Amino acid sequence: MTQESRPDSPSEPLTTDAVTRIVLRPIASPLPLGFFALGMGSTVLSSLQLGWVPAAQSSILLLLVLIFVVPLQLVGGVFAFLARDAGAGTALLLLGAAWAGTSVTSLDSPPGKPVVAQAVFLLALVPFVLALAGAAVQSKPLFAVLLTLTAVRFALTGLYEADLGTVFQTAAGWTGLGIGVFALYGGLALLVEDGKQRTVLPLFRRGKARESIEGDLREQLTEAQQEAGVRHQL
Repeated sequence: MTQESRPDSPSEPLTTDAVTRIVLRPIASPLPLGFFALGMGSTVLSSLQLGWVPAAQSSILLLLVLIFVVPLQLVGGVFAFLARDAGAGTALLLLGAAWAGTSVTSLDSPPGKPVVAQAVFLLALVPFVLALAGAAVQSKPLFAVLLTLTAVRFALTGLYEADLGTVFQTAAGWTGLGIGVFALYGGLALLVEDGKQRTVLPLFRRGKARESIEGDLREQLTEAQQEAGVRHQL
């Protein structure tokens, strides 16, 4: 009589491959949404900094930033984490929260007047955004340039809020328009790439970011066992 092997008394020790299964769920890239939201918010605030919109109407623009820009960046950041891109997720959530914080505090401040407390916040934020840019430069240089420009804008705005002169406000406004143009190109390039499943407009991907587009599935999954949510500790 042949004895069947039972699950509770295996004849051989179970290996990790036998008891572990990693499930990955494909999602759409959130980066185009994050790029467009950042570019839109930057352009809107530049119109205020450059005096194209009267200071008396600043509350309307700030409310539009809170309603339109902030939620889109937060959604983009959450889905970037779900897509296993910690750098993009951190950047989008950090910027979304920064937009929300500065917009709310500006609503409670006199229009057109520098606010020292905002200067402290914006200048303190600069090195963190630069750190994110430095982390992105090896694989996504386009994203790194966008983050660097954003850090420059935060620094210029912070110097204006420290009451060091309106020249910094003007410089921040023009930098913001540059961010808007740059974000428009980046978002469009990412959308075209996603639709064609290949890079059409240059994104200058390198390293792991380039492998994510040109590599096969095996290359994508090789290091999944070391990622957060799979490994035992962060």
